[in-house]
Amino acid sequence: MASGSISVFATDEKIGSLLDQSITRHFLSTCTDQCGKITAEYVWIGGTMQDLRSKSRTLTSVPKSPEDLPHWNYDGSSTGQAPGHDSEVYLIPRSIFRDPFRGGDNILVMCDCYEPPKVKPDGTLDAPKPIPTNTRAACAEVMEKAKAEEPWFGIEQEYTLLNAITKWPLGWPKGGYPAPQGPYYCSAGAGVAIGRDVAEVHYRLCLNAGINISGVNAEVLPSQWEYQVGPCEGIEMGDHMWMSRYIMYRVCEMFNVEVSFDPKPIPGDWNGSGGHTNYSTKATRVAPDGWKVIQEHCAKLEARHAVHIAAYGEGNERRLTGKHETSSMNDFSWGVANRGCSIRVGRMVPVEKCGYYEDRRPASNLDPYVVTRLIVETTCLL
Repeated sequence: MASGSISVFATDEKIGSLLDQSITRHFLSTCTDQCGKITAEYVWIGGTMQDLRSKSRTLTSVPKSPEDLPHWNYDGSSTGQAPGHDSEVYLIPRSIFRDPFRGGDNILVMCDCYEPPKVKPDGTLDAPKPIPTNTRAACAEVMEKAKAEEPWFGIEQEYTLLNAITKWPLGWPKGGYPAPQGPYYCSAGAGVAIGRDVAEVHYRLCLNAGINISGVNAEVLPSQWEYQVGPCEGIEMGDHMWMSRYIMYRVCEMFNVEVSFDPKPIPGDWNGSGGHTNYSTKATRVAPDGWKVIQEHCAKLEARHAVHIAAYGEGNERRLTGKHETSSMNDFSWGVANRGCSIRVGRMVPVEKCGYYEDRRPASNLDPYVVTRLIVETTCLL
């Protein structure tokens, strides 16, 4: 391969007419003087409630908080979030991260979406109303009510890398299957650790952005990986997780591979992908009563099992079968060190009489705003 040309990572077919990213890298590395201005990439959740959209604007100063940023809008008819005759959707900035792609003082901005405020008869504006796909607003309300409980979360985001042409898992034989599961989890080496470049670049960029990413590992299914975000308190969990996904989409764009958050990307005797959610409150973290509080939480979660399951991810019924380290979606269970339960409690929690527990039911395509809201609502507010 000629020096300076770009290679397509681990694709099985020749792809023509690619944009040469070496040109992009050249100008991003040499044109660093932005004449006192910065760029802000506004990011929001799209109409499928799985897609992420973004657009850029130029600012004349570095904001100190989201409140310093201007509100904005976009064409909701092009994202499935508004009709064409009334297409404007309102963006309110909520969290700021460093932009690891543009560098410098440039920023990524996590926003949520509202109907534009309407003018009242007295000339003042109505408060913006969340659009139906805005799950952050309800989550923020619950987290504010439970603020004294100090809810902490950590989410384990599993995902599968796909060939952008064949839509088959990266590195798998075309139309075929690799060797059975066993050698891939936390592996090293060609043929078993498939797609590490994507996982490593994503890890580094999340750290640079200021996302509270706490680790990465190869998973059980070949070309499946996991990263963990947390601990994060309250609404911060959803903001950090969604922005980490945005960065993942951008990294995969650069490598010309696709990322799948489908909870069961390959049918059969293969592991699915989860979004295991670790959770604690101020009360569970204090001995000796923390262990008792955790047991009380489990009883509350059992009582609302059906409510949680219905909101824990699309297609989760293909994953929660009672096999491949999952519980059955039809039954609630909890246990110590048992990965076949709905709720897993760590081995040392009963010994130390305090700690956290893991809700293993959420799928990899979970909405973290919905899942964290439900957990706090069930355990702290009902």
